[in-house]
Amino acid sequence: MSPDIPGIPSIDLLGEQIARVLAEPTTGHGLARALRAASKEVELSRYHRATRRAFPDGPEERPAKVQIGGGSHQLDGFFNIDLVPPADFLWDVREGVPLPDGTVELLFNEHFLEHIDYPRSAKGFAAESFRVLAPGGQVITGVPDAAHVLNRYPAAPAEAGETIRRWYSKRSCRDDINTYLDLVNYVFRDQDDDPHYTPHLWAYDFEKLAQLFTEAGFSTVKPWTFDATLANPKREWASVYVIATK
Repeated sequence: MSPDIPGIPSIDLLGEQIARVLAEPTTGHGLARALRAASKEVELSRYHRATRRAFPDGPEERPAKVQIGGGSHQLDGFFNIDLVPPADFLWDVREGVPLPDGTVELLFNEHFLEHIDYPRSAKGFAAESFRVLAPGGQVITGVPDAAHVLNRYPAAPAEAGETIRRWYSKRSCRDDINTYLDLVNYVFRDQDDDPHYTPHLWAYDFEKLAQLFTEAGFSTVKPWTFDATLANPKREWASVYVIATK
């Protein structure tokens, strides 16, 4: 069983209690939504707490190229850090990037930043990226481009067709995108009531990404030309990528 957190039940016991309440037919919709979010955090905490050491232990465990939050899109030649399997190292980067100062040459992440809270975790990630990169090292970050949908608003629902087809055609929310503003909301928030998806917590465009990494100390932040040999090809549509150099 996982170690106790002072003042609350153990992580495992807490997860069991949440599951029991969720299984009750009388549990209301609002409470169920909150508990599903808590249940996911319990699961993520279990993975994170199972990693009993700070990484890395020695010089042989100091990767030059690292991907953060790649999910199932694992990159050859990269050390993959994520909250859940199949990553090489399970870690919650909201608690910091578990790498030594100045040891990474390239840090890659896409469609990850919008899923962590702003400002604490997002600014913390930018600062941690700066810390772990060697001088001249670079971080490449890609996110859904808020400007892509906002520049077209107000618009007729038909103008949302291509984005819906590429992003939401297989999602349960498809029938609920009835106006263009619905699409804007999904891009900014995603599906916060669907346990299969992690909601978006903040929206970004190039200007915001440039400000975020400049504030963290990076010397330059420029647009990154999409490269499908590195980035996930399905992410090219309506995304914005930057490359920030330390």
